[in-house]
Amino acid sequence: MKNDSPTHESVIKKVVSELSGCCFKEITAGASGKCPTLPSQSIIAEIIEICRSVLFPNVFSTEQPESATSDYFTGEKCMRLLFLLENQVSCDPSEDKNLLNANEISLNFLSTLPKIRGILLGDIEATFNGDPAAESSTEVLICYPGMRAIINYRIAHELYNLGARLIARLICEIAHSETGIDIHPGAVIGERFSIDHGTGVVIGATSIIGNDVKIYQGVTLGAKSFDTDENNNPIKGIPRHPILGNGVIVYSNASILGRITIGDNAVIGGNIWVDENVAPGERLIQARPNNVLRVAPKE
Repeated sequence: MKNDSPTHESVIKKVVSELSGCCFKEITAGASGKCPTLPSQSIIAEIIEICRSVLFPNVFSTEQPESATSDYFTGEKCMRLLFLLENQVSCDPSEDKNLLNANEISLNFLSTLPKIRGILLGDIEATFNGDPAAESSTEVLICYPGMRAIINYRIAHELYNLGARLIARLICEIAHSETGIDIHPGAVIGERFSIDHGTGVVIGATSIIGNDVKIYQGVTLGAKSFDTDENNNPIKGIPRHPILGNGVIVYSNASILGRITIGDNAVIGGNIWVDENVAPGERLIQARPNNVLRVAPKE
C-alpha cells in the first residue's frame, strides 16, 4: 500500500520556502540603511542599567561607593552608553529621525541626563512624602515599582522627543513587563509625579499631566474613541487622552477617557468612569455603587 504521508524533509522544505519568501524588509532594516536588524532588547536593557548607574551610582552601581561617584567611573559609563546608544539608534526605523543622525541623538540624550536626575529627585521626594510606609528615599528608589516605571519613562521621553521612538517604546515596555505600569513615552508628565502601588496603570501617548500629580493602581488615562479616515482606520497623532492639571489625585481603578481636562487640585475617587471635564478643586466620589456624587470646591 502506497504511503502518501508527507516526510519530515518535505514539510520542512515547504515551510522554509514559504517563510523565506516573506521577510518584511520594510521593518527589519534601520532607518539609516546601515543596520540590517532592529534594536536589540537585551542591549536596550543594558542601556537602561547604565543610565540608572550614572544617575544614582551609589544605589544602582555594582562598584564600591567611592569609585562609583568618581569622574573616571562616570566617564567610562558615559562612553559605554554613547557607544551602545548610537549603535541602537542607527537600527531604529522611526520616521521622525530625519533631522538628527544617530550620533547627534546619542550626544543630545547624554546632555539631558543631569536634567533627568533633577526631575527624578523630585519624583522620589514626592513619592516618599506621599507614602507613610516609605522609610527612606533609597527604599522608594529601589523597591517601588512606580519609581522604576517613572525612571524608564523619563529616559524614554527624552529619546522619544529626539526621534528614537522605537527605542523609547522598548524602554517603556521593559518597565511595563517589570511593573505592570504602562506609560507611553510620548506622554508629557510634569515634575514631582508619583504612582502609588502602580499595577495596572495605563497612561496614553497624548496624555498631559501637570506638576505634583499622584495616581494609584489601576488608573487609566485613555482614549474614549478614535477618529477614522476614509478607510475606517484610526487617524494617528491626534490628541485623544486626558489633560490633568497640577495637584490632581486619581484614586485606584478610575478610568479617565478622552481629551478632557481635570482641573488643578481636583480629586477623582476610585472605580469611577470620567469622560467629562472636571473643574479645578472639584471632587468626584462614588457614594455607593452606580451613584457618582460631585462635591463643589470649597470657597
